[in-house]
Amino acid sequence: MIKNISIIGDGAMSSVCSMLLCEKGLSVRMWGHDAKQLAQIQEKRENFKFLPGYKLPDSLGFQADDSQIMKNADLIVSAVPCQFMRPVWKRLSQYVNANVPIVSVAKGIENETLLRPSQIIYDVLGEKIKVVALSGPTIAEELAKKLPATATAASKDERLAGAVQETFNAAYFRVYRNSDIVGVELAGAMKNVIAIAAGIVDGIQIGDNAKAALLCRGLAEITRLGVALGAKEQTFSGLSGLGDLVTTCISPMGRNRSLGQRIGRGATVQEAIAATHSVVEGIATCKSVVDLAKKNSINMPITESVYQILFEGKSVPAAIEELMARKLKAE
Repeated sequence: MIKNISIIGDGAMSSVCSMLLCEKGLSVRMWGHDAKQLAQIQEKRENFKFLPGYKLPDSLGFQADDSQIMKNADLIVSAVPCQFMRPVWKRLSQYVNANVPIVSVAKGIENETLLRPSQIIYDVLGEKIKVVALSGPTIAEELAKKLPATATAASKDERLAGAVQETFNAAYFRVYRNSDIVGVELAGAMKNVIAIAAGIVDGIQIGDNAKAALLCRGLAEITRLGVALGAKEQTFSGLSGLGDLVTTCISPMGRNRSLGQRIGRGATVQEAIAATHSVVEGIATCKSVVDLAKKNSINMPITESVYQILFEGKSVPAAIEELMARKLKAE
């Protein structure tokens, strides 16, 4: 029976998870890497930096002490951005009980190691840890408003996935199960790269036909790499695949799409990053996806174009012209 939950991270997703879980009557505590920032959130009862304007539950507890946050936990939620997971879990590793499952809500692929969030947790904490990925079209602000949303709880352990499904399911948040954690995590990571491209399309105003083509062909290349890495093809047409891709590519609240839009409107990459007040996971993920594609000889022209714009100084018009001029092929 899951009653006590420890949330690692103090960003937007950790906040909406705490709101949902507290509302269900569960005992929830939040931990952050910066004790001073965590204390300010506790004092204001609001995540003023990442989710301003939404009151955190009175029942939500806060714990800055590394040695105390895991005590009595029945479930741990890992809500730390992918590129910061390793140092956080190394810091907390000595206090982790291997019998307590971890739910990862991060979306990304670690640079250099090319590991997914669940793999990072295994790498740091050992293979005995049980991990579930909770992923889908889950924009934090919409969840905070209790607008209807869905997600997928994915794990090779279907019983555990079912327990997480029951724990997070709410009147406005419907959770499904999936045994393909590889596909769910890869889809959640790679869609952020396509979302940057979608924002560029919006920013440069080249039309809805172009954006529809981008989403369709973007999903095709995401699926190609995912299947090559052991994922199930059908996962990419589900909530954590197509569902999350559509939301991220159309929502004005999406950080990745918004960054791309700024670039499309003429901002430099550095200016676009500076205008964003939270982690844009698609930037780092783009590096990892390009590396994975090369390693597995998978053709990903849209992702490669985004990489060239972000890291090699390629202009947006040149990237679009090159994509349109590619050799004709069957769909």
